[in-house]
Amino acid sequence: MSERDKNQPKRGHGPGGGPGGPGGFGRPVEKAKDAKGTFKRLVQYMSPYRGKLLAIFLVAILSTVFSIVSPKIMGKATTKLFEGVMAKFVAKVPGAAIDFDYIARICLILIGLYVLSAFFTYITQFIMADVAQKAMYDLRQKVKDKLTRLPLSYYDARKHGEILSRVTNDIDTISTTLQQSLTQLITSVVTIIGILVMMLTISPVMTLIALVTLPLSAVITQVIAKRSQGHFIAQARSLGELNGHIEEMYTGHKIVKAFGREESSAQKFEEINEKLYDAGYKANFVSGIIMPVLNFVNNVGYVLICVVGGLFVARERMNIGDVQAFISYMRQFTQPIVQTANIANVLQATIASAERVFEILDEKEEEPDEAKAITATDSVQGTVRFEHVNFGYKADAPLIEDMNIEVKPGQTVAIVGPTGAGKTTLVNLLMRFYEVGDGSITIDGRNIRDWKRGSLRSLFGMVLQDTWLFNGTIRDNIAYGRKNATEEEIIAAAKAAHADRFVRTLPEGYNTILNEDASNISQGQRQLLTIARAILADPSILILDEATSSVDTRTEVYIQKAMTRLMQGRTSFVIAHRLSTIRDADLILVMNHGKVIEKGTHQELLAAGGFYADLYNSQFTTAGAGGEVEVG
Repeated sequence: MSERDKNQPKRGHGPGGGPGGPGGFGRPVEKAKDAKGTFKRLVQYMSPYRGKLLAIFLVAILSTVFSIVSPKIMGKATTKLFEGVMAKFVAKVPGAAIDFDYIARICLILIGLYVLSAFFTYITQFIMADVAQKAMYDLRQKVKDKLTRLPLSYYDARKHGEILSRVTNDIDTISTTLQQSLTQLITSVVTIIGILVMMLTISPVMTLIALVTLPLSAVITQVIAKRSQGHFIAQARSLGELNGHIEEMYTGHKIVKAFGREESSAQKFEEINEKLYDAGYKANFVSGIIMPVLNFVNNVGYVLICVVGGLFVARERMNIGDVQAFISYMRQFTQPIVQTANIANVLQATIASAERVFEILDEKEEEPDEAKAITATDSVQGTVRFEHVNFGYKADAPLIEDMNIEVKPGQTVAIVGPTGAGKTTLVNLLMRFYEVGDGSITIDGRNIRDWKRGSLRSLFGMVLQDTWLFNGTIRDNIAYGRKNATEEEIIAAAKAAHADRFVRTLPEGYNTILNEDASNISQGQRQLLTIARAILADPSILILDEATSSVDTRTEVYIQKAMTRLMQGRTSFVIAHRLSTIRDADLILVMNHGKVIEKGTHQELLAAGGFYADLYNSQFTTAGAGGEVEVG
């Protein structure tokens, strides 16, 4: 996870509708660099659903209108009940009675209105959920397609945690906002307008009194929110620091125990936890003051309304039911205002998330294959030539200069040199993960630029130092090397890789499920499975990146035997750190600072007494003193 993502507070909708907690007041909100442009672009993604969005808008208005007119109608029942009570018990008018039939009709009308409001609310949420999920499905699909078209340089330049955060967390934030906050925003705005209209129809004077409390509430909210903002930022920062510390300690718990650093680790946890507690307590305490203060201001407003309303009723300028309806409207009035303010914060965070997603979609893609690009065939011999190749990851920092190599079919070519010499870069160029700057690379005389990328890469089999196995059965992991492989072919590949024996000792054999990092088998066993996968793929050209550097001596023997069988009859490129493993290579390329400074067989290079001889002798001199050293 990137530092930026660690330090971001968790996004979500708290009880108050705001981001991350009650009310959402004062919480830090990430802002977009180009909010207007991003918002327009997000709207474009919703344009295919214009009809449904219009339906949502109209249905939401209907739902809100039915809810808004209810207090006014209820006020009529209250007025009728009050008039009946006054006539019968106070004025003692002969034959006076309470009109329960009228009240019953009003109650039935109210029940009908509430049912209609609930029904239309359900319809609104149902359609909005459909629109939001379809729109996010389309967006995820576009992001997935985009990621497959991005060059390797994009992934090399960014942390995987940041990319994952954009693809999962940010799209989920957009989805949640569309599904929940958009309809809430519509209903809140309609509610504010509708209640204001209804209040004005009842009494303009009382409406003016009610509106006087709004600026006061806004000022209080702003003042308190400013004070809590700093505390929320400190809370988010401490939370990110705590998450990072926990992740480091639990992923490296064996090292922590081995060096006896449990106490210092726990002490650091306590220090960060204390900072988080202090910032969280202050943030929530300060922001928690807002609602009690707002309630106090609102209650003062209610008192004024009750007094003025009572005077109007006493002077027969207003019915008592209208006073009741007005108080009900006033109680409802502040809630949608607070919700709208909270939703504004949520929309800011959503637009920032959308901008991060759109940044992926705007990244420069790999150059597309030409229409006339060729497809690999089974007749590839494996002749590889590098002719005057120049390359640099940055234009002003060349790494490989004027490289010339010729590899004949079936040859084993070892590539050695110190770290940063350009060994892995050479392989990246060969498979077109990066494009050559100048010069050309050919396979059987055809420039690799003339091949379709997927077809070119199908010629290669790779066994890397860092094994990659996925969560699934051993059978599925081996079969990943070739589609539609039979059971017999999978087992034959495992036997050729010396993996069959250990697989059969497992309780479930080839059905054994490997966990996410394949830690339920040893490093050497993982490597044997990757070799079995490469054998099953039956590639024309093989790339081996020091597959034995992190295994024990006995397992190394098995792996060497498996690799020897794998390399038979194939052009092979072996990136070697342990020089003892490449003595029998047909050609050894010694690289330094992006150039091939020496080439020849093991014996020829030793006899030359150059850079390779120094590397080789330094390893075995050290080996005599206590162990072989790795170079690179």
